Amino acid sequence: MAELDRNFIWDFIEDDLQNNPGMKVHTRFPPEPNGYLHIGHCKALCVDFGTARKFGGVCNLRMDDTNPAKEDTEYVDAIMEDIRWLGFDWDDRFFYGSDYFEKDYELAVGLIKKGLAYVCELTAEQFRDPKYCGDLTHPAVSPWRDRPIAESLDLFERMKNGEFPEGKYTLRAKIDLASGNFCMRDPVIYRIKYVEHHRQGTKWCIFPMYDFAHPIQDALENITHSLCSLEYEIHRPLYNWVRDNVDLPGNPVGFPRQIEFARLNITYTVLSKRFLRGLVEGGVVDGWDDPRMPTLCGLRRRGYTASSILDFIGRTGVAKSDSLVDIRQLEACLRDELNATAPRRIAVLKPVKVIVDTYPAGKTEYFEVSNNPQDPEAGTRKVAFTRELWIDEDDFAEVPPPKFFRMRPDGEVRLMGAYIVKCNEIVKNADGSVKEIHCTADLETGNGMPADGRKIKGTIHWLSAENCADVTMHLYNNLTTLENPSAKPDDKDYTDFINPESKIVVEHAKVEPALADAKVGEQFQFVRTGYFCRDTKYPNTFNRIVTLKDSFK
Repeated sequence: MAELDRNFIWDFIEDDLQNNPGMKVHTRFPPEPNGYLHIGHCKALCVDFGTARKFGGVCNLRMDDTNPAKEDTEYVDAIMEDIRWLGFDWDDRFFYGSDYFEKDYELAVGLIKKGLAYVCELTAEQFRDPKYCGDLTHPAVSPWRDRPIAESLDLFERMKNGEFPEGKYTLRAKIDLASGNFCMRDPVIYRIKYVEHHRQGTKWCIFPMYDFAHPIQDALENITHSLCSLEYEIHRPLYNWVRDNVDLPGNPVGFPRQIEFARLNITYTVLSKRFLRGLVEGGVVDGWDDPRMPTLCGLRRRGYTASSILDFIGRTGVAKSDSLVDIRQLEACLRDELNATAPRRIAVLKPVKVIVDTYPAGKTEYFEVSNNPQDPEAGTRKVAFTRELWIDEDDFAEVPPPKFFRMRPDGEVRLMGAYIVKCNEIVKNADGSVKEIHCTADLETGNGMPADGRKIKGTIHWLSAENCADVTMHLYNNLTTLENPSAKPDDKDYTDFINPESKIVVEHAKVEPALADAKVGEQFQFVRTGYFCRDTKYPNTFNRIVTLKDSFK
């Protein structure tokens, strides 16, 4: 597994440790349980858990379930499974944001008593109106900012008791209506929401906003460094304001400390959870674990390994500014691993019948082929050869293009590991397609080496028509055609860029007989074709993980 390289976060932490002797680094990973983790979360996992490991500290797992609208225990279980699959562990430090609802409420009341929060009657739409939210040269306005403390305390308790409809009141922090940072213009810290919580049921009808709950949760768990993606940079002053103004003794001054880093952006990959959920709920994909999805469970089903994903994250590094990583770099990490570890097998995706007329009918012989040329210890296996064979239709051309060295009329080609054959006759179906190809074999060639020393440029793979299994192949490509997701035109939706060839189903492909008993998830290199694995959901189906070669450097 590739480790993270030294980065600016570690530089900050080293300074903090020098200025605070005895401090133990304590981080947290706080996913929202309203969907499945995707590869972007993997970067956050590596930063959070990897930083704690680097400095001999610990990392908590905390479910950020303060917004109950789309949260579910299904997602909680899936998140834990994915984290463990990647090789990270939180030991006994597993928490829920909802564990702190009582404390959140208590501290909000404390802010009201200090005159630092008030109940407001502006709706969300009104507060976005320039009349109330102001602009860079005019402060925001709330007619309720000077509401008496006692009145705000009474209304806030009644909000908690469910006396008002959604949207009637909010609790706002009283900070600075003239701030150039709009996050500090008296932000909402509590809102009314009548929805059942996946753990708390209907106990609560008011819920804290993330910007209020997050620093409180961090402080209660003694987090020293709250590592966030870059979009939270503008929220850091609010994080610090909440941390410094609620009554939470025990943390060193200035801690927890929020540090932001650039999120992971990958070509042809949309990491919006809302978009991904829409694909699932709309039936565009085969669930959260569809092999085209950038979710960790989707990548796992497709055949990606945890080590290849972590290698990719390690290679992309940690930066302070956004960048776009080529998806081919992720594929290259997997190829590097599978090239060394994946057993080689033969598969013919688009089979065409070849009959070797000069080979005895009813005879079967076996040729030794390597299980992995990169690993001599992987040994060899025997592949059956008979009079009737399958080759791939792409390896035959009735009218060959220039420099075509595979099977063609009156041309010789080497059958991988077996004989040299010459195409003599083509039999066609009524529609003009090739029904079968008749060949003669040089039976003296011995493992494809001609006795007279003549050079044969082309080699193709093959299977015995009598000794093979029939399977379905799913050939996966990029889910979207949009190379840079952030460049999406404003008048378009991501669904406008779904790749119609993101999944190609190939039925009645031919494979070696033993592959019929391959284990679910087992990975192979199908020679001259690509890397595949046995699908976890559909029987007798193999997923293409990645093509065999790519031009990425």
